[in-house]
Amino acid sequence: MKKTNKKTTKSHIKKGDTVVVLSGDSKGDTGVVEMVFPDQYRAIVKGVNMVKRHVRPSADQTGGIIEKEASIHISNLMLTDKNGEPSRIKKDRDENGKKVRISKKTQEVI
Repeated sequence: MKKTNKKTTKSHIKKGDTVVVLSGDSKGDTGVVEMVFPDQYRAIVKGVNMVKRHVRPSADQTGGIIEKEASIHISNLMLTDKNGEPSRIKKDRDENGKKVRISKKTQEVI
């Protein structure tokens, strides 16, 4: 019998967050998270980490070279607060007992 490790990793990044890239070729770029892959600890950010792909023509699209976003490791992303400044976060509960993310710079709920 084969053992599988099906733990889900928790992340500080969610779909729809605005993030800034900390390292790599796209360092300093900001964008909105389109998709998160928690098992691989990676995310796709709109307009960041663009790569070229050679696509064969098919019935619904023409062939050629297209540019699309590649995934980027979540450790290279930092969440931005409402002012657009990159900030670390802490997790806490609000007055209703719901879990929220709070910016460490501004102490505001993200």
